[in-house]
Amino acid sequence: MKKIIWLIGILVFAGLVVWLILTPGRVKVSKYDGFATCLKDSGATFYGAFWCPHCQNQKKLFGTAASLLPYVECSTPDGSGQLQVCKDAKVTGYPTWVFKNGVTKGGELTFEELSTETACVIPK
Repeated sequence: MKKIIWLIGILVFAGLVVWLILTPGRVKVSKYDGFATCLKDSGATFYGAFWCPHCQNQKKLFGTAASLLPYVECSTPDGSGQLQVCKDAKVTGYPTWVFKNGVTKGGELTFEELSTETACVIPK
């Protein structure tokens, strides 16, 4: 009986592995996932607006890991105003990064700048 249970478990596991490999649109892991997660865990916040090309460029640096960034959308849906959360944070331009150590930096930041402020290790 134990052999049958083990065999079923192995077959289910193997089927899951095959499904993950062959399924279109499956979740892909980026080499920047850990870096983006570390930024979030460090207490950093990335303020931006959906219409901002510099914010889009900042996200592009991270590829698929951009979804893991500690991002706060500042724009109203119509793009004509700023949300209260960003007013409260005194965000005046995009992108703006605010770090746990109190440092605020505007503009597109390099991985090196982000690493310096957070001690997050840049992936090789």
